[in-house]
Amino acid sequence: MRTIIFRTVAPNLTSLMVLFSIFVLLRGHNEPGGGFIGGLIAASAFAIYGIACGVSPVRRALWFHPMAIAGFGLLLAALSGVLSLFQGVPFLTGLWAEPHLFGVPVAVSTPMVFDIGVYLVVVGSITSIALALEERDYD
Repeated sequence: MRTIIFRTVAPNLTSLMVLFSIFVLLRGHNEPGGGFIGGLIAASAFAIYGIACGVSPVRRALWFHPMAIAGFGLLLAALSGVLSLFQGVPFLTGLWAEPHLFGVPVAVSTPMVFDIGVYLVVVGSITSIALALEERDYD
């Protein structure tokens, strides 16, 4: 289904969906949402873009191989749990800090780092599966 309308709308729709997925990711601990559902929304956006424009534009837009993105997300999620071990508390215990960036306090937490890791794992793995299915020849 590569109509001219779909190919024209798909890049804009993809941009909006990725932006919305980041919004869902960032509000995930206070309200419904988080890394998993945000990652599914972003992976759906890349799948729509792949259906409309082909696999190679999606691979160019991602910059990295989707499984490398998933691997980095897994590493990030694991490291967020290891940080708590250095503080003498159980694995995956939430830790919070408030460093000052240009004089403005910025709240940073290990649960948010874990959610970002989950987001990257879901985006990478689901996008990799979707791209593999889309580039498959059906001769």
